Amino acid sequence: MKTKYTVGSLFAGIGGLCTAFEKAGCEIKWANEWDEKACLTYEHNFSTKLLEKDIYEITEPLKLGKVDIITSGFPCQAFSVAGYRQGFEDEKGRGNLFFETARFIDIIRPKAFLLENVRNLASH
Repeated sequence: MKTKYTVGSLFAGIGGLCTAFEKAGCEIKWANEWDEKACLTYEHNFSTKLLEKDIYEITEPLKLGKVDIITSGFPCQAFSVAGYRQGFEDEKGRGNLFFETARFIDIIRPKAFLLENVRNLASH
């Protein structure tokens, strides 16, 4: 019998990564996104529990439920060569959202995680 992996998605946006993981046979258990329009699109396409809030407001990640895989498409503007390339020093705080992903991974301890971002992230 084939194992069905469970997934939690941070910075889910409109659900691109969730779509890919569903097509691969995974079950999306929960997702987080705060952009109102992205949430509307996500909810139109998925029945998954969507937390429509700032990630900093999620103080107890384990209450969302354990998952096998965490995906995170945290904002790229702080790292992109098309942006200001301020990285973790980004004045709008976007660079530090990477550390929120790390917090979730540290607490939930998934079997695997996938970070989706720009190539320039590696140089910060």
